[in-house]
Amino acid sequence: MATDNELASPTSESGSGEPRPSDSGLFGFPHPVNETSARVVAGGVVSMVTATIALDQPWILFPLTYGFAARVLTGPKLSPLGQIATRVVTPRLAVHHRYSPGPPKRLAQGMGLALSGSSLLLYYGLGRKRLAYGLLAALGAAATLESVAGVCLACKMFPTLMRLGIVPPDTCAKCVGPAPETEAASARPTADGVGSAHRADGGTDQLGVAVAV
Repeated sequence: MATDNELASPTSESGSGEPRPSDSGLFGFPHPVNETSARVVAGGVVSMVTATIALDQPWILFPLTYGFAARVLTGPKLSPLGQIATRVVTPRLAVHHRYSPGPPKRLAQGMGLALSGSSLLLYYGLGRKRLAYGLLAALGAAATLESVAGVCLACKMFPTLMRLGIVPPDTCAKCVGPAPETEAASARPTADGVGSAHRADGGTDQLGVAVAV
């Protein structure tokens, strides 16, 4: 059975041609990230947001916020939606899987956590239903962009945050380059569970391979 690592990131192959997954433990985030799984998760978020607002079911804010928190900390390992995406949906989709750097995707999950958590606080803590649902609608719009069009707003912001010094430059060496996915495509985990991605200067960046979004 495929592991979270196999579905999350490219894996090296042994002499027999079988993939050799690696495991970085419970906590961590995939680097690189399987775009298919990321878009499936975004679709699940859209469904939860739509149900919350359209059916006026604010209790969905609790599992929605938990899901974002779980994915920020552990990728899909403690996220039910992440598990469904990586273990059930993605393996059954006959598509070409693309991979992107993990740090920007983790930022996207963090922004989702901020919006869903704020909505939860506004609704149950301050009684501000309209404002809570307004933030939730913004979250749903961003998730729809990623799910339908593959556009990750947080990923677009990430290079600018690095240039401004808000995100440390060693977080993602190639995220400020013209082709962020090059790092993901060239990443190959080694026997110790760490992949090596070649840089333009001839050096290498060590990539910890974890689990999918």
